[in-house]
Amino acid sequence: MQAPAVAALRHPLHPDISEVLIEELVRRFYGRVREDALLGPVFGRNITEWEPHLETMMAFWSSVTRMTGRYKGNPVPKHKALAEVTPEHFDRWLQLFRETASDVCPPEAAALFVDRAERIAQSLQLSMFGLPELRAVSRQATS
Repeated sequence: MQAPAVAALRHPLHPDISEVLIEELVRRFYGRVREDALLGPVFGRNITEWEPHLETMMAFWSSVTRMTGRYKGNPVPKHKALAEVTPEHFDRWLQLFRETASDVCPPEAAALFVDRAERIAQSLQLSMFGLPELRAVSRQATS
């Protein structure tokens, strides 16, 4: 059980961010991802059951933006296992996410979602690819 003082600190990042908004954002975003020429094939090869993935993503964004604690996973190992993913995939993912958040969310809520998405993408890329300067040194050492 959570201590009352801790529970009192957990509140949504913005009052416009609701579970309904999160569901609309997630469903619309992943609809675009599935149709995208770069991302669609990668997701299609790695996600066979879309509804459970969408439910997980809704729980994730609920935890990130509403502080609900609904998401209990660890995205790093799952992303690290995707050998075909490159930084360019993250760039495209962020572009589609920014566009979708702008289309679906009020401006302040969209900015919060995008800020969190950019931070999460940066963290995942760091875990997957390391620091850019370290990758350059590694490439030079193997040349």
